[in-house]
Amino acid sequence: MRDTLARTDRPAFLRYSRLLLIFTLVYNVAEGLIAIGSGVAAGSVALVGFGLDSFIEVFAAGILLWTFSEIVSGEEAHRAVARRAEAVIGVTFFALAAYITAQALFVLAGGGQPEGSPVGIGLAAASLLVMPALGLSKRTCARRLGAPALEAESLETIICAYLSLTLLAGLVLNAVWGLWWADPAAALAMAPYVLKEGWEAWRGEEG
Repeated sequence: MRDTLARTDRPAFLRYSRLLLIFTLVYNVAEGLIAIGSGVAAGSVALVGFGLDSFIEVFAAGILLWTFSEIVSGEEAHRAVARRAEAVIGVTFFALAAYITAQALFVLAGGGQPEGSPVGIGLAAASLLVMPALGLSKRTCARRLGAPALEAESLETIICAYLSLTLLAGLVLNAVWGLWWADPAAALAMAPYVLKEGWEAWRGEEG
């Protein structure tokens, strides 16, 4: 069961949730631009997929900010808006999974070996520090506010932490030991978890 939020605490959690979503937007725009730019330069499908995930997070956070009042109201009249937001977030997961799977298979089939990317390694390490704290903070707020759509979006941020670890492992293996296949393999390792969370968001299930 969700915790019952005391009426006096609710405004503080609402403000905090907004700030977290705004930070998500700003951070992920920067993260996405750096990841895609460095990924294209290095021919890294894992980095490009990571960058696209960042912009999916921007899209999801933007939807929630746009409909924030309805998402967190908990009122029956607004639940349809919240449910649609969850479903849209689910679709973005599916799109990301399809992209990274197709591109990773293309690289593994001989579509070009990725180069090492020091910028990508630094970005993955930074995100591995930032994303867990951000995602868990949003998830706590979502549960206190009784906002499933906000919780679904927080899962995207938590996924980003998992993707950061997977990405970092693949980039380091490629850069240090020349194991080029570790990059697309890292991308493929992201896909099942992305699909799982997309399905749960689409169905409106709690993570």
